[in-house]
Amino acid sequence: MTRRIAVLGGGESGVGAAVLAKVKGLDVWLSDSGKIAGKYKERLDKYGIGWEEGVHTESKILSADEVVKSPGIPETAPIILKVKSKNIPVISEIEFAGRYTDAKMVCITGSNGKTTTTMLTYHILKDAGINVGLAGNVGTSLAYQVATEKHDVYVIELSSFQLDNMYDFKANVAVILNITPDHLDRYDYKMQNYVNAKFRILQNQTSEDSFIYWEDDPVIAEQLRHIKVEAQMLPFSDHYEDGACAYKDDDMLNFCPKGHVSFDMPVGQLSLRGLHNLYNSMAAGLSASLLDIRKEVIRKALSDFESVEHRLEYVDTIDGVKYINDSKATNVNSCWYALESMSTPVVLILGGKDKGNDYSEIEEFVREKVTAIVCMGKDNTKIKEFFAGKVPVISDTHSMEDAVEECARLAKPGETVLLSPCCASFDLFKSYEDRGCQFKDCVHKLKKGK
Repeated sequence: MTRRIAVLGGGESGVGAAVLAKVKGLDVWLSDSGKIAGKYKERLDKYGIGWEEGVHTESKILSADEVVKSPGIPETAPIILKVKSKNIPVISEIEFAGRYTDAKMVCITGSNGKTTTTMLTYHILKDAGINVGLAGNVGTSLAYQVATEKHDVYVIELSSFQLDNMYDFKANVAVILNITPDHLDRYDYKMQNYVNAKFRILQNQTSEDSFIYWEDDPVIAEQLRHIKVEAQMLPFSDHYEDGACAYKDDDMLNFCPKGHVSFDMPVGQLSLRGLHNLYNSMAAGLSASLLDIRKEVIRKALSDFESVEHRLEYVDTIDGVKYINDSKATNVNSCWYALESMSTPVVLILGGKDKGNDYSEIEEFVREKVTAIVCMGKDNTKIKEFFAGKVPVISDTHSMEDAVEECARLAKPGETVLLSPCCASFDLFKSYEDRGCQFKDCVHKLKKGK
């Protein structure tokens, strides 16, 4: 009897899983309680896959042998609770796709920097002529690529939500960049639950696999004291430490993974600036070294990579004021790295859907570098109360247009307007991409109006 797969969620991840199920001869049904984008409806119809939107038909879902859940659907969603009550296994799209490929998997997670590191690693491997796919939270879904293409290596960005429903999948190279409080609303506001989710990236690894991590991250260090890691461990640091496989020594970046490509290069030659990007470059360089990419290729790729959209992205300079789009900063630690990289006074745009944020982490930088905070969200009370008396000016706005206009009024020549919100975007925007694009549009309109 043909196995029946129900896919919940009609976005990139869910539709990719549905196509893979169909290609592999499984009986598949896709259901989304919201609207499905036109391009995905066309793809489902092209492959003859049954689907529905705006509703979950329980009889079709609860009769499945297995459910593939899109990462955005919480474990507490009513339909998921009903599925689990029937003891139907619930897995992620990544878990499902991993069953049908023997490609090497370079998997990257962390609270901050994972998109940049994933794109940078992919860039290095692509330049080296590797037949490589880009998947996870970026690029085309892993499942769709496995169904329609064949790659030797995949570089995959993994969120904690994706890791939650991964069980047998194995990363040949696992990277944890850092762990700071994020998405705690999905983890019962318990930091250890979130940490445990991140460390699922190591499950199923053997001594033949590799684990790359930031040696000085206190949360990672604490977790490593309580677990056994089977894989070869490759720590990196911003200073020399005994055992570090990548580190900064004065103005040189050194890579020395035992048994693999070793090299160094001047920090000034890295295309990405700032402390956070130093870590991203070390993680990507180590990943490439483990795949025995030539050092000349790694050096060149680290020096000519173009930064990720919405991550410290330069937009324009108007009346002597620089505008920077860091909409991808959806948590406090990400904003910390953005402020750390600022060399001019800052007018900072904060706000959005709070995920249990502790703003004390950026308080020192705010006092030192920020001349004004422009709040932008449906409810800015928490931000205003925390930073009251800590910056000269706090303004309250509730749209991107108003926020940018207020920043233009407050910022002086030589200062920087930085959109680095610390919060999720879903109170006013469709996504952090939508928020960043609206910011850029408003800045461009501001220039036209001059």
